[in-house]
This record gives sequence, C-alpha cells and structure tokens, in this order.
Amino acid sequence: MNATDWKAIIISAVLLGLAALLPLSGSGYYLGLGITIAMFTVLATSWALFSGPTHYISLATAAFFGVGTYVTALGFEVLPLWALPLLAGIAGAVLAGLVGLATLRLSGVYFVIFTLGLAELVRQIITWSQNRSGQKGLYVLTDMTEAGIYWQLLALAGAVFLAGWLIGRSRLGFALRIIGDDETVAAHSGINTALAKVMLFMVSGGVASMVGAILAPRFVYIEPSLAFAPILSFQVVIMALLGGTGRLWAPMVGVIPFTFLLEAISANFPNQTTLALGIAFLVIVYVLPRGFVGLIEDTRTRMKKSGGSS
Repeated sequence: MNATDWKAIIISAVLLGLAALLPLSGSGYYLGLGITIAMFTVLATSWALFSGPTHYISLATAAFFGVGTYVTALGFEVLPLWALPLLAGIAGAVLAGLVGLATLRLSGVYFVIFTLGLAELVRQIITWSQNRSGQKGLYVLTDMTEAGIYWQLLALAGAVFLAGWLIGRSRLGFALRIIGDDETVAAHSGINTALAKVMLFMVSGGVASMVGAILAPRFVYIEPSLAFAPILSFQVVIMALLGGTGRLWAPMVGVIPFTFLLEAISANFPNQTTLALGIAFLVIVYVLPRGFVGLIEDTRTRMKKSGGSS
C-alpha cells in the first residue's frame, strides 16, 4: 500500500471512532437519526459496490433486507443474537446468488423489473406461509439497546468500506469496471462476466440481509409489509445516486442530506413522502446524473482546464 492508501485508512478509522461516540451524547433523537444514517450508509454503499461498476440498477434491497429481519425473528429464541446477522448474511448471499444466476443475463429495464418484483414475491410467499400457520407477524423481544444496534451498524459499515476498498484493488474490481464500460468487450477479453456479476451481487445481497437482521429488534414486531417495504429499495437507489457511485464513499454524501430531508418531510408532510422520492429521482436523473461527487469532480476538471488555458 502507498502513502495515499494508508492516509485513507487512517482517516476512515478516525471518522468511525468519532461516529461511535454518538450514543454517549445521551440524546435519543440524535441516536435514532444516527441509526437511520448508519443503516442507509451501509445499504447504499453495498448497493453501489454492485450497481456502480456494472451499471445494473437493482431494486432488490427490500427483498434481502426482509429476509434478514425474518432470520432474526425466527432465530432469536434459539441462537445468540451475535450469530443472527452472520446467518442472515449467508441467507441473503445465497438468495442473491440464485437470483443472480437467473437474472444477471438480463439487462436494462428487464433486470430492474425483476429485482423490483423479487421483494413482492418473497413477501407473498411469507404471507401465504404465515396465513397457513395462523400467524400475522412475529415479535422480536430482546434486550438489545438502540446503542447496541447503532454500534453493530457502524461496525458493518466499516467492514463494507474495507471490503469495497479491497474489491476495488482486486481482479474482480478490475473485471467489473470493464463490464460496466462494455460487457461485450469484457466477455471477448476472457472475463467470466456472469460469475463476476453474481459474486458482487451476492456481497450486496448478503450485506442488506445483515442490516435487516441487526435492525429487527428495533422493530419489535415483524410482518411482511414492514420487512419487505418496496419504498426501501427506492430510497437506497436515490441516496446512492444522489451522492454518486464513482467513489466508495460517495453514496454517504447522498445519504446524510437526504436522511435529514426525509426526516423533515415525514414530520411536516407525512403523506407526501412518496411524492418527494419521485421528485428527488427526477432531479437526480436530469440535474445530477453523476451525483454530488461527480458534479464536484466535473467542476474541478473544468477549473483546471480553464486555468491551464489561461
């Protein structure tokens, strides 16, 4: 590793350490906000690990998240809580692998539609199975505190950033960048494009399931409509695109301001949240196609060119 890599690692470690101090503030409101930001940071970053280099827009986050919540809901009475996120990660990765093998040969709108329908498919299966057993939902009653949930999400965020950093410097990361530029060229270059995409999709799905497992005790009562809410998938996509996908840390640039925006809208206009998401998506597509980070980089490039020409 060079000096720049060490600098990035040290800065990231310091920022994570500072963020870990939030529960010590004693403010329940800011801790709740911190949990939301940590949750979306992990989800948006793991989403960008796959969708950023491949340009495949996945709307399956809610499906993997919901699977994770049910792993905790079904297993917290027989397994230790610390093991459930790991088990959920395996379950999410396996589901992502199966879905990836079946769908990652699709492209464009077909892949988007299938991943959007995945959450609804899993939700309907769980609803049907619960109706047959006479259950409507599951209670998750544990002694896990809000601070404990926050620290778990923060640790997972650190692991995701480290994994993304390692992937970006690996042969897999190089292969995915070529796939994103031109998948046909990548295939003709000897890259197993299907395997590369499935592997990274499994990472993204596994992480989303771990987030669901960690947050399940916070929900207390788990039911399919809550666990597999489609709006979660759209929120993650919007936040990631708002920040940008060109840098590992870029999605977080979109997560933080958009979380505060959603908080304000939910408090003052609770019935207009979906409308706000739609408007935000249109603004990002037409005004910020490369997100805030892309806009900053484009501005710097223009300034350098204008400075050099003068």
